[in-house]
Amino acid sequence: MKNIFLFSFLFLVSHFSGFGQVDHWETAVFADNQWTYRLGTSEPPADWMQASFDDSSWMVGEGGFGYGDDDDNTIINPTLSLYMRTSFEVVDLAAIEKAVLQADYDDAFVAYLNGVEFARGNFPANDPTPTYDQIPPTDHEAGLYDGILPESFWIADTDLSTLLQEGENVLAIQVHNYLISSSDMSSNFFLTFGINDNSNNYGETPDWFFPPLEYTRLPLVRILTNGQNIVNEPRIVADMYVTDNGTGNLNYFTDPPTGYNGKISIEIRGASSQFFPKNNYGFETQDENGENNNYPLLGMPAENDWILHGPFSDKSLIRNALSFDIGRSMMPYASRTRFCELVINNDYRGIYLMMEKIKRDPERVDISKLNPEDIEGDELTGGYIFQLDRDNEDVEEDGWYSPYGSNPFYAYHHPGYDDLLPVQRIYLRSWMNAFEAAMEASDFASTYEEYLDMESFVDYFLINELTKHIDAFKLSFYMYKRKDSNGGKLHLGPIWDFNLGYSNFDFECQPEPVGWIFPCTSRAFWLDKLLNVSAVQNKIACRWEELRQSTLATTVLMNRIDEMVNEISPSVEENFTRWNILDEYVWPNYFVGETHQEEVDYLKDWLTDRLTWMDQNMLGNPVDCISSDDIIPSTFSFEMLPNPVSTKSNFTFRSSHGSPANLTIYDSYGRITEELEIDANSTYEWVPNNIGPGVYFYSLQSGQQQLSGKLIKL
Repeated sequence: MKNIFLFSFLFLVSHFSGFGQVDHWETAVFADNQWTYRLGTSEPPADWMQASFDDSSWMVGEGGFGYGDDDDNTIINPTLSLYMRTSFEVVDLAAIEKAVLQADYDDAFVAYLNGVEFARGNFPANDPTPTYDQIPPTDHEAGLYDGILPESFWIADTDLSTLLQEGENVLAIQVHNYLISSSDMSSNFFLTFGINDNSNNYGETPDWFFPPLEYTRLPLVRILTNGQNIVNEPRIVADMYVTDNGTGNLNYFTDPPTGYNGKISIEIRGASSQFFPKNNYGFETQDENGENNNYPLLGMPAENDWILHGPFSDKSLIRNALSFDIGRSMMPYASRTRFCELVINNDYRGIYLMMEKIKRDPERVDISKLNPEDIEGDELTGGYIFQLDRDNEDVEEDGWYSPYGSNPFYAYHHPGYDDLLPVQRIYLRSWMNAFEAAMEASDFASTYEEYLDMESFVDYFLINELTKHIDAFKLSFYMYKRKDSNGGKLHLGPIWDFNLGYSNFDFECQPEPVGWIFPCTSRAFWLDKLLNVSAVQNKIACRWEELRQSTLATTVLMNRIDEMVNEISPSVEENFTRWNILDEYVWPNYFVGETHQEEVDYLKDWLTDRLTWMDQNMLGNPVDCISSDDIIPSTFSFEMLPNPVSTKSNFTFRSSHGSPANLTIYDSYGRITEELEIDANSTYEWVPNNIGPGVYFYSLQSGQQQLSGKLIKL
């Protein structure tokens, strides 16, 4: 028997050409059609799925079939399998350009058109046809009754004329339950055609149906799970294909993968976000043997640990991307990100953010590697990444409770609990206890700098307060410790998870752009104590003044938001067609906009007001941070013409104090692409041979003065 589903995913999507030829979509088979059906108490006749099979002895009922929950029209007795058939008429085969089966099922199925298998769900693709009593490898929940769209299974264009015929056709499906004692079973199937003329021979599509995409301007990430469900542990092995034809180029579904073509192991990740239908995923790139495969996904440095973040409650879609972009401009490291569009098993999932996972790596958190043999001396003292977070359901093995303050929980992150030796876990816990004991002491103001890297403290505080996200200083509060030979201090960061920042929350704390967030959220008593030290406040004020002239200038941030929105705008409509949540409350929205533009405008207005409030209410005094010897009165200017630049541009730098300036050019991921020294009161001709077309940023530093801006390479 021919099994179209056994064809490779790439072969399948390579036939999705001609989307533009579809005039409209119509549904030929609905879930609630009249179906003949048979319970799987024994093996059915071998030709049960053929169009010529006589099913007159079978029962008849309205689909779907199940046990009487919210998605069943015909109630059946508990069974391991169900065989169902329905017929439909094809009026004009030449008018059918596309065909898709959309399946909402519990727990597995195999589908046939006129006797030929063309789709299966939750059964391995290369396995034989399941027997009547065969149990699928995992359970699978239906979701249409709960607002989750069915999975889509496409018929390759070249197979339409062989699978379908003018006149009567039969769609036959066998549905399998995970256990006969299962409390539910679901069997809702829809067959929909893309029609290439203005004829109307079938039914209107369901309200939730949306046409498939022909292409995207964002990188396209496609994942094929081969009949498995992606779950929250354990990871499953899947195939991933990434198509990225470069900035300004379209990425068609018919294009071969240009960014990645190989294995991954993937799972659902997140805490509260797991309740959203648009899941977040963590995955590792692997070779054919299941070993880690470091790979430079979407232009980011090669690694094997990655995250696909799906903005859902954040209907601007850019809060995390914006925050990490700000972080990379302020701090030694913040996760690099790329917008993309995700398709899983031919099911379009919307706009996602490909992100680096926090881990030790020369291109990520650049600290020494902690090896199993590092059990004494200097080697034991560093290489730890950990976080203040919620405990693991009161199981303390993943970390420890602080004996101080409100007894917050510190969790091992990288290396994790299982990869740390007992002596290493004891060392980190003891060192943190010593630090907190010092902070508890009456003379802490004279000792805190022996333990804590203050530059990281100041920057971590400022970006969390700027974004005012509800989990600041209490959840996913990452820290790392260097070896004693490299200072041995505690560094705060990297930053993480701003999806509920910028007023996107309606509980516990005040979402308006006024007031500090740390008194409401902080679980670390030592953070509150440090923020009452005048010297610390002055460092914060000084750094704020510096950043407001560059990275955190209002115009810089507004321009960056506009650039991100412009990048994703061609895909926004499709995202919100897939997830119809505009003008609806999604936990924990404080503001609900009717359109994506309203969501973006609210974010910009809120951030502008937040910057103004922080200007007017900043802790400390910046004058106390700057020696009078460091203050250089100057006329300081920089001009770049032309900008945008094609073949060359002239940089003109003017400064009354005569000192040269260092010019650094960054790409949109924070990577340095060029460093130049420019003499004062001179013009420098720059030929951008080392960079490709795109948006870049520059920073000009001369003495204590700094300017920054944007340049565009054509």
